Amino acid sequence: MERIRKGDDVVVIAGKDKGKRGTVIRRTDAEHVVVEGLNRVKKHLKPNPVKGVVGGIVEKEMPLHVSNVMLYNPATRKADRVGFRTLEDGRKVRYFKSNGEVLGA
Repeated sequence: MERIRKGDDVVVIAGKDKGKRGTVIRRTDAEHVVVEGLNRVKKHLKPNPVKGVVGGIVEKEMPLHVSNVMLYNPATRKADRVGFRTLEDGRKVRYFKSNGEVLGA
């Protein structure tokens, strides 16, 4: 079970976008996430008439390492650490370490 999942609100804690907040669009692999509107780069795209791709300079989001993002806690309005807890009914859930609030219950 991952600490950070698709759809989570996260805060960047290191790098050029430090302090900015966004939503996780997807996980590229076990250790990288793509955050909406953050870590944007300009990519030079070559035209490909067969695929219908027009060339030019395109801005796109690149993956961030999960160690550089933390989940956003709406109660404290800050980035927060996440832990795992097993409920009485046997479900494994994530919770915020600062106030013990369960995520997605």
